[in-house]
Amino acid sequence: MENLINKKYKKRLVIGMSGASGAILGIEILKILKENPEYESHLVITKGAEETILLETEYKIDQVKELADKVYDIKNIGDSIASGTFRADGMIIVPCSMKTLAGIASGYSDNLLLRAADVTLKERRRLVVVARETPLSIIHLKNMISITEAGAIIVPPMMSYYNKPLSLEDVNRHIVGKILDKFEININGFNRWGDKT
Repeated sequence: MENLINKKYKKRLVIGMSGASGAILGIEILKILKENPEYESHLVITKGAEETILLETEYKIDQVKELADKVYDIKNIGDSIASGTFRADGMIIVPCSMKTLAGIASGYSDNLLLRAADVTLKERRRLVVVARETPLSIIHLKNMISITEAGAIIVPPMMSYYNKPLSLEDVNRHIVGKILDKFEININGFNRWGDKT
């Protein structure tokens, strides 16, 4: 029998964007991953996210998609990221609406983003959920508990004051830094507590 040669892969992150406020956070993460030669980004966007991108940012949908290495159709539930055999280092849902959170919590995988999240959990890969809503109802909190118990990490996009942000860009950079830190990706401009600025 011939020796098998292991293929060398780039690290892959699946990025899901759903229809909550904070679209710029997903866009910034895509921009950072595009600049990092070690990573591939695999993007799936809901219809609600497309509407939010147009409402909140200066980006067109095609410009956001061009930031990803591969883009998937939200309706194609049988695409590669829907399979446990798709090799990925994890998934970030940023921003994550309460509708998407509820779908993950209940296992209701009726689109590709939800199916990819379900696969990430079942394969015991890292799922980071940037849940965006305020105030939170008991339903939201129970759903957060449910997915946390299943292995997800919830990173609400909370601003920090200790780093003395001077602009919205500073705030966004800190939040993005906290999200990517869950994958041990360090970015410039992310100041940890105790770091000298």
